[in-house]
Amino acid sequence: MGTYTLKSYGSDSDYMTIEREMDDGYVVRIVRDKDGYDDVTTDFISKALFDSCVRTGYLTKIAEKQAVTA
Repeated sequence: MGTYTLKSYGSDSDYMTIEREMDDGYVVRIVRDKDGYDDVTTDFISKALFDSCVRTGYLTKIAEKQAVTA
């Protein structure tokens, strides 16, 4: 599906993972760093809002990690 960083201020490392795609949007898991602990929420975002967030830079896709071979 995909994982995206959320635009944030300071050294926050908030991110969102798409858990499930539906006809009209996505079920997402959002993890926010709140003073040393993770605040995890599951929510719905419409496809129109998701596309707008990507287009404006609020969401940035995280590249899949490459497997390291020895």
